[in-house]
Amino acid sequence: MYKTELHCHCNEASQCAKISAEHLAKRYREAGYTTVVLTNHFAPFTYRYLECTHWQEWIDRYLYAVERVREASRGELNVLLGAEVRLNNNPNDFLLYGVTEEFLRQNEDLYNHSIEELYPMAKENGILVIQAHPFRNHMRITPPDWIDGIEVYNGSAGGYYGTDSRNDVAEFWANKFPRIRTSGTDLHYPEDAINAGIVTEAPITTREELVATLKGGNYQWIKGGEVYGHTD
Repeated sequence: MYKTELHCHCNEASQCAKISAEHLAKRYREAGYTTVVLTNHFAPFTYRYLECTHWQEWIDRYLYAVERVREASRGELNVLLGAEVRLNNNPNDFLLYGVTEEFLRQNEDLYNHSIEELYPMAKENGILVIQAHPFRNHMRITPPDWIDGIEVYNGSAGGYYGTDSRNDVAEFWANKFPRIRTSGTDLHYPEDAINAGIVTEAPITTREELVATLKGGNYQWIKGGEVYGHTD
C-alpha cells in the first residue's frame, strides 16, 4: 500500500509555515509516504511574504518550493504541485489538485475571481477544487455545485486561526452532499504529527493519476494515523 499526503506547507512559499522543504521531505520519507502534494498558500499575503514585484516572479518562487522538496526527497518521494487558494472576496481556502505551472502562469488575476468563476476555469483545465477545513471558524460553506469535494479530515490540531477543524461536522456534511472526500495533515510546523492523507494500492506519481484516483474513489483515508475504509 502507498501513502499520499494531500495537504502540507513549507516556509519557502507559505508565510505561516515554519518547516523547511528539506525538513518536510525528511519527515515524510521517515513516515513512509510515497507521494506528497505540496499545497502552499496561493493568496495575496503569500505574494507579499515572498516580496515579489510581478506575477511571474511569484510563480518562480512558488515553484521553487516544490523543486526544493523534490531535491530534498533524494528520489524517495513523488512531489506534486498543488495549491491552497484564498480568494479576495471569500474567506475560504480551496485546495487545487491537478494544477499546473501553465495554469498558474496564465491566470494572473486568479485570486480576484469568485468561486463561481474559478470553478469552471478549473474544470476546463482538469483541476479538482476541494474546500479545505470548511467548518473552522471564519469559514463559510460553499454550495456543492461550486466544488468537487471537501476535506473531511484535517490533521492540524489547531489550524492557522487556532480553531478546531470540526472534522466530525465535515464528515456529516459529506454524507449529505456526496462529493470527493479528502484527508490531509495540513503540516506547518516541524513538530506537527504526520497523521493524514490517503492510501492506495498503486503509487500516485503524476497529476493525472492524482485526479483520477480522487475522482474514482479507490482509496482509503488516513485519519489520526489510522487507516479507514474505502470512500465508495
